Amino acid sequence: MFRIINDAAKAYDGAIPADRYHQPYMPEEGLREEMGRMTFYSWDDGGLVGVMGLEPVKDVSLIRHAYVSTARQKQGVGSKLLEYTKGIYAGNRLLVGTWADALWAVDFYKKHGFRLCPDKDNLLRTYWSVPERQIATSVVLELIK
Repeated sequence: MFRIINDAAKAYDGAIPADRYHQPYMPEEGLREEMGRMTFYSWDDGGLVGVMGLEPVKDVSLIRHAYVSTARQKQGVGSKLLEYTKGIYAGNRLLVGTWADALWAVDFYKKHGFRLCPDKDNLLRTYWSVPERQIATSVVLELIK
């Protein structure tokens, strides 16, 4: 998972604020910590090629760490993982946060039935633990039921 996340996150280089981008994007220690709070789903096609986490927080479910290896992007892996996740979440609100300038990610979620939330600052402060700088440069999308 560490390899998949950090490979796919290279797409953020130059697309998100330079002060928020670093390599590895997700250090192993941070990933291990987050694995204790969420359930990860993966796509294996002769080897791990995609991951997506689902984290229950208060009264919502958050999609976290949705990444597909660069060699397997645009081949339906992310769509399959997202459709699976949509089918199993608890039925409450399903939210995903991403960088506002990661237009490919925003478009991906919109294509799969999500809409941008106008109250994204409040949502990010309520359900995520991210710095104000990230709140200022992020968006939140919600699955339309």
